[in-house]
Amino acid sequence: MLSCREATELMSQEQDRPLTLRERVGLRLHVLICAACTNYRQQMSVLRAACRRFGSGGTP
Repeated sequence: MLSCREATELMSQEQDRPLTLRERVGLRLHVLICAACTNYRQQMSVLRAACRRFGSGGTP
């Protein structure tokens, strides 16, 4: 089982590279049982979308 530190590191890495099957499964299992990491992943998603919007010149 992944620790929260390992899970958040994988969440960050998945923005830059495809995760291996083992990494994806481990991360999915961790997020299913960890509310804090689920919240972190959702926050990362919101920030990523905001950055894309800002980078494309979209209006706030």
